[in-house]
Amino acid sequence: MAIDVQDFVARVRSVVGESATPIGLHEPEFGEIEKQFLAECIDSTFVSSLGQFIPQFEQRIQEITGAKYAIAASNGTSALHIALYVVGVEPGDEVIVPSLSFVATANAVSHAGAIPHFIDSELGTLGMSPEALRETLSKMRREGGKVYNPVTGARIAAISPMHTLGHPVRIQEIVAIADEYGIPVVEDAAESLGSFVDGKHSGTFGLTGMISFNGNKIVTTGGGGVIITNDDAIGKRAKHITTTAKLPHKWEFEHDEVAWNYRMTNLTAALGMAQLSRLDGFMAEKRVIANRYAAAFADFEGAKFVFEPEGTTSNYWLCAVQLDEPSLEKRDEILQACHDVGLLARPMWNLLHTQRMYASAPAEDLLVATDLHASLICLPSSPRLARR
Repeated sequence: MAIDVQDFVARVRSVVGESATPIGLHEPEFGEIEKQFLAECIDSTFVSSLGQFIPQFEQRIQEITGAKYAIAASNGTSALHIALYVVGVEPGDEVIVPSLSFVATANAVSHAGAIPHFIDSELGTLGMSPEALRETLSKMRREGGKVYNPVTGARIAAISPMHTLGHPVRIQEIVAIADEYGIPVVEDAAESLGSFVDGKHSGTFGLTGMISFNGNKIVTTGGGGVIITNDDAIGKRAKHITTTAKLPHKWEFEHDEVAWNYRMTNLTAALGMAQLSRLDGFMAEKRVIANRYAAAFADFEGAKFVFEPEGTTSNYWLCAVQLDEPSLEKRDEILQACHDVGLLARPMWNLLHTQRMYASAPAEDLLVATDLHASLICLPSSPRLARR
């Protein structure tokens, strides 16, 4: 593949500027408002699972996403686990997920006692392919209003598409296909806070969804997540079982089922409230960075900038370029050259069906996901880079 590696590095440098220290992939940013809210939380002494910032955080997420319910959780994986559980995923079931995703997508399925069933992605969105989904479901057996894998005998209990790098998948088509088969959609919107499809927020198309606030996300709480849904029963149940299934009472500790302590702390929510107040600014800055990368690579031979899918508004959580010809060797040569000069670019995650714990899980043809894994390079995308 004829790619000028040093020219590639120079074009990245033209966007991010010079620095005496390495430039990270996506660095969190904290200022006076974060210090103020954290100090208020500490002064209140309510730093654990009670306090004013948790309901405020949940309310603000409802306002941003348009979801009727937002249930704060300890992290994105626990939020996805509960989102799967409350839609009815049971031990032994299968959940259809993309192989091109962070390992938490499959791990949450495993935490629910189920088995991930891997399908292909598409070039246009980097996410789950509706065509691959339809083809996969066409091979399944329907019985008694349920759908079963004829090879394993397992019920297909849910479909969990992931919005890759903040770019929305063709979620409306995925939900429409799922509805034909009566299978709930649980959106993994971990990376896509602030991303919309036709004006509707990612994570709100399926029966339920979740968002992550890990340290590298567009808004961070250090570690944290949230379950979002418009379903009354699911919203109330998710809140109950993430908070140890404790029945309301002034002093009694009565619990009505085995549940989870997946509560977000008040201290975490305080940081989150401060960060959410800056979301619009972060979004605007990330679009500036995306535009600069797009211009820098507009005439580059051998690779192209990855734009938001048509009809969507992406948060551009991570900006990426895609090699014209998939090549792990060339990808890694470019990554090494970037790291050699302190530009901490990264590849996509190793495909989930190749991870040792999921090597025996059901998997369809994954040709596009394999090509994407060998051709995508994520570039430094911290909002502060827009201010240089």
